This record gives sequence, structure tokens and C-alpha cells, in this order.
Amino acid sequence: MAEICDVAIVGGGAAGLSAAILLGRSRRHVVLFDTGTPRNQASRAVHGLLGHEGLAPSELLATARIELERYETVTLRSDLVTAITRSGSGFSVTCEGGSTFRARKVLLTTGLIDDVPKLEGIEQLYGRSVHHCPYCDGFEHRDQPLAVYGSGDKGAGLALMMKQWSPDVVLFTDAQATVSAEMAERLKQKSIEICSERIASLEGTEDGVLKSIRLKNGRAIERSAMFFSTGSRQRSNLSESLGCARDDDGGVITDPVTEESSVPGVYVAGDASRDVLLVAVAIGEGAKAAVAINRALLRGAGLG
Repeated sequence: MAEICDVAIVGGGAAGLSAAILLGRSRRHVVLFDTGTPRNQASRAVHGLLGHEGLAPSELLATARIELERYETVTLRSDLVTAITRSGSGFSVTCEGGSTFRARKVLLTTGLIDDVPKLEGIEQLYGRSVHHCPYCDGFEHRDQPLAVYGSGDKGAGLALMMKQWSPDVVLFTDAQATVSAEMAERLKQKSIEICSERIASLEGTEDGVLKSIRLKNGRAIERSAMFFSTGSRQRSNLSESLGCARDDDGGVITDPVTEESSVPGVYVAGDASRDVLLVAVAIGEGAKAAVAINRALLRGAGLG
């Protein structure tokens, strides 16, 4: 017989752990499923999180898991959830190994996968001097010569944004989609060079510091850091299989107050909803979802 819980949380990053702690404090029976693949696992440090500046992402999550241990009603499992279906007034959760669970509510905190550029040499630099989030890592590279990797007007938009952190910005389109005439003029006005040549490789130190970008024509352009704009995608298809509505960027649409999706009883928090993609925001969304779920369960029991 399937185990019954109040809430099944899929994803053990910042949003999922935040929700699990609050639900545990509310004495809710929670099963948290986490396969240990957070979006920021390549990052060296968390920035912009009150009271935790510079903390390693792995340390932040490990500390949260330790905090969870005091709540006996919360169970952490490493199973991969492969399917969630409606079952009566709740949901049936199926794992890769065949185990099943029944949950009254579901919270998806499954996050995103970044489409990291396929450039030679990027592996040893990603998370140290190659980044996807300027709010997370721009300050650490302030006033340095910066590269922006991206095509079309989206890449141009990021290049303009990076002028907030450095006066020296070059946009590398890698011979992909061209920038519109209007955006090209804006880049020119802000003294942002457009390099449309193909990139051969990224050159840097063994400890992950970018030094230059080598082009196919042999030219090397010295840069100290790169920020890319190549998109991201949902890590899990569970929200899609459940029928949750998505926006044009593929983010799950949620109620801004409760984090509930278009499917009653299914909540989504963190990067999967594509709101503001920051650890601090993910923690807040997880907390909001936890409170909303607890209130819904109270109403269902005639207590709210």
C-alpha cells in the first residue's frame, strides 16, 4: 500500500528545503524527493543572500538538510520521481524504482537546466569566471574587461546590462543570429564592440580564471569574465505532464500570493516558475508555498 503524506516536494534545492522546514514546523507529514543536482552546483559561492554572503552552495544546502533532521514528520528521499497523477482528492507519486506515494498536495521545486555554451575550455571556467547570472556574480567582476556571449537582441540586451558593472564590455555572437539595427546602434552609443567571429576556445588558468577568448581567425581578445545568454529549460517535465500552464518562456505560471499553479493542489516554487532567479527569491517562494499549502490543508480539515 502506498505511503500517504500531506505534501510531496519534488526538488531539494533552496525552494524545496525552505518549504520542507516550514511544513515540518507545522507538523505536516512531508516527503522531500531530491536527486542532488542543483542548478548552482558549479558555482563557488552564493551572493546576495542576507547573512550568508560567499557561502558555498553545497554548504548552504547541507546545513538546511541538517536543520530538517529535527522535524520527525519530514522524510528526505533520493528517489527520482518519474510521474505524478491525480488520484482521488490527492495525487499519486511514482518513483524510478517503482515505489509509490500518495500526497494531498504537491510542490514542484525542480528548477532549471542552463544551456551552457558549447565552447572549448568552458568546463574549467564555468562557475568561477563564466556565469549566467549578473545579479549573482557581476559584482565580483566589476570594472574588469567583460565578455557577453549571446546572439541576436537577447545577447545585446545582456551586453547593455553589463555596462552597469564594467565600462569595458564586448559582445560575442559567435557568428550566430545578428543583432538588429536598432540594438546595434544602442551598443555603439554605449561603446560596446560586437565581435561576430567564430570562437575557437576560451583560455584561462587551471583554477578557473578566464584570460582571453581565442577566435577561429587566431585573434585573442583579453577578457577576465564572461556572462552568457543562451537560455535555460525545465529540469523536469512533471509540471507539463500534470497540465500546468506555462508562459512564453516555458516557466510555470503561478499565483503570486500562493505559488499554486493552474492545476489545483499543485504548487511550483523557485526557478521552475521563472520569476526572479535568485537563491534568496527561491527561499522566499518556498516559504510562501509552504504557508499556502498548510492553510489549504487547514481549510480542508475545517480548521481554517
